[in-house]
Amino acid sequence: MSMIEIKNLTYTYPGAEEATLKGVNLEIERGDFLAVVGNNGCGKSTLCKVINGLIPHFITGEFSGTVKIDGADTLDLEIGDLARKVGYVYQDFENQIVRPTVLDDASYACMNYAMKDYLERGRKALAQCGLEGREKDYIWQLSGGQTHLLALAGAVSLQPEVLILDEPIAQLDPQHADRIYEVLKELNRTYGKTIIVIEHHTEYIADYCKHVLLLKDGRAEWKLPAKEALGRVEELRNCNIFPPQVTTAAYELEKDGVLAEQIKLPSTIEEGKTVFKELVYRENGKAAVSEEELFPKRKQGEIAVSCQDVSVSYRPVKGEPRKVFQSLDLELHKGEKIALIGSNGAGKSTLMKMLTGLLKPNSGQIRIGDMDIRDKKPEQLSRYVSLVYQNPEDMFIKDSIQADISFAMQVRGEECWKERTEELLEKFRLLDLKEQDGRLLSGGQMRRASLAIGVALKPQILLLDEPTANLDIATRKEIMRTLKEMEDITETVMIATHDMQLVCEWAQRIIVLCGGKVIADGTRDEIFGNQEVLETVGIRPPEIFSMGQALNPKAYCYTIDEFVAGFGRR
Repeated sequence: MSMIEIKNLTYTYPGAEEATLKGVNLEIERGDFLAVVGNNGCGKSTLCKVINGLIPHFITGEFSGTVKIDGADTLDLEIGDLARKVGYVYQDFENQIVRPTVLDDASYACMNYAMKDYLERGRKALAQCGLEGREKDYIWQLSGGQTHLLALAGAVSLQPEVLILDEPIAQLDPQHADRIYEVLKELNRTYGKTIIVIEHHTEYIADYCKHVLLLKDGRAEWKLPAKEALGRVEELRNCNIFPPQVTTAAYELEKDGVLAEQIKLPSTIEEGKTVFKELVYRENGKAAVSEEELFPKRKQGEIAVSCQDVSVSYRPVKGEPRKVFQSLDLELHKGEKIALIGSNGAGKSTLMKMLTGLLKPNSGQIRIGDMDIRDKKPEQLSRYVSLVYQNPEDMFIKDSIQADISFAMQVRGEECWKERTEELLEKFRLLDLKEQDGRLLSGGQMRRASLAIGVALKPQILLLDEPTANLDIATRKEIMRTLKEMEDITETVMIATHDMQLVCEWAQRIIVLCGGKVIADGTRDEIFGNQEVLETVGIRPPEIFSMGQALNPKAYCYTIDEFVAGFGRR
């Protein structure tokens, strides 16, 4: 018997002209580990909200068809009963954390159900989710990955048969991402939970998932075993989904006649070692930009930002302050495109907040050009440095994109704010969207709009926090194009990111943070070629780079094109 059975499901949001889900038919077996994929807006989150009953119990609209969980129709169940059958961890999982300490939060749902053993259930869930021993800790003491596990534990405590996670590793470093998926694997294999994930990272699908469901234009296109699904390269690409880089490289080499036709496309590096073992690396075939072109020598005297002996700590509720930076020394130069990388909690966001005046250091000096900013207010610094937040919806405070872009200029009395607003709307391809509320836009549109807001005052320095998180292929390419077009808008750009492909394709300079210090600073070859740095920080290079290194230590291939060019012969 199927755990989940969906027949002829059609759903339209209130006020929408077109249905989001259109005649979906789907069966999910008990104990499956299913990845739901598709382009932004195809209905992935909507489908999952139907499965857990939020639609139509809380979110109304036009609903038809049947959805059964373990044989029970969701329309016949109360939302509270459904929560005990289907646990849900949202993309914005921090909103699910409601109590100050770990055990309090993990057992909160069970307490609401008046379960006498709520504390025992909370402890068991924490153990299942890898948080045993953290019961008395405060929430703020947890890392981003641990907080995500706590949200999962809150769902697990009710002992549901089905667990749904929306983008479980978005904005997490590789170590925390691996831990999330290892916990999910254990819940699936040991405890028999049916796991459903909405996921853009196909390399994790290859390593952990059993089946893949492709949604396209609101319809269930197919559900296939993971390996077979990931081998449908063109079909996935057409739906703006990145197949694993190893898979795509093999596909391209097969098209070029380098690999035999109809080979079994690899989906992991281990499989790639076998498929690519006969290929020979040609160093002169690497289609790469030279290091000098990628990372031109900086000119003395063109310092944009200077941090000297900077220390900062966060004051806790109890105990000793948590030190983030100790005696940080750092210079950023005009015109640089900088990637700031490091594990969750390394201080990337903290550094950006200090540069914008949102956070003051405990000691040391920070200068923007020749200006000491320690006593400057954020609004005084906004003409010099601007921060675009990790969650783009946090940039919107008005009821239209046009109003949001113009707001800062109007407040500061800019005479030409109308002309500047129109210029930015056109520059960022937002003219057709200018009257819309930014919070109601698609992911890519939100990113473009947030960038337009960030550069409205023509800052000398632009700071971007995770600009490509949660984006499909098409949207990510659009943001990459936008970033490259911004060279004539702002002098210096620094990005904090876990997206190593973005780092390799865009950054001229890479700064690595760890333990409150800069432990590496250089080009992509200098950073990704330093195994000690990678292991210390837990950095994972792009999969195709690791594939090239596994075949030949001299192979520095950061993109699929570079790999195909370098290994394009037997």
